[in-house]
Amino acid sequence: MRNDYHLAVKLRKKGASYGKISKELGIPKSTMHYWFKDLKWSNVIKKELTEKAVRVSRRRMRKIAKANKDRWAKWRANFRLMAVKEFPKLKNKQLFTSGIMLYWGEGDQNLKNEVRLTNTDSRIISLFYGFLKNICGINNEDIYIYLIIYPDLSDEKCKNFWSIKTGIALNQFNKTQIIYGRHPTKRLENGICTIRVRRSRWLKEKILVWVNMMSKELTKKMRV
Repeated sequence: MRNDYHLAVKLRKKGASYGKISKELGIPKSTMHYWFKDLKWSNVIKKELTEKAVRVSRRRMRKIAKANKDRWAKWRANFRLMAVKEFPKLKNKQLFTSGIMLYWGEGDQNLKNEVRLTNTDSRIISLFYGFLKNICGINNEDIYIYLIIYPDLSDEKCKNFWSIKTGIALNQFNKTQIIYGRHPTKRLENGICTIRVRRSRWLKEKILVWVNMMSKELTKKMRV
């Protein structure tokens, strides 16, 4: 045991961790903790090893973060490229043009991870719903609706109104938000409707490209 102690001290003074010494000599970490806990030089080594581990961990995390950032950037770029390739086949379809123009004017372009459009006109919501389904290929289960209403309005009545007018099933409606303001009996008898697509960052990338390309296309036609 004494020989093991001297070997452990020798390795420790070279900067070896408890784990490395334990692996090489077969000595339990608890034993080394008992041996070295009151030795200042060992505690200095412990501090140095801890600081080194922190630096290594930070470098590793930075590498992981960069790799993730690069991967997601490549993922987004791929959908933007797809949008560019698809545009020539879509640009002459009325529903495509309508959907793009609606999103350009009414869609939430700042929200990074979600396609979302809000309006009080059921025709706009219905048209954008058709764009999502028939142009973008979004399934019903990924399209959600939620309403914003005043306290004096009936949640059930408003949901039925929007469902009938837009053709969107009631099971696609999320919980309604109630506005409590200084004027609890404001107008908007059917509330404000928001249509959104879950997990739609990929679609957001494509739509924003289409908006840009459509604006250039229309500007070019006006100059002819």
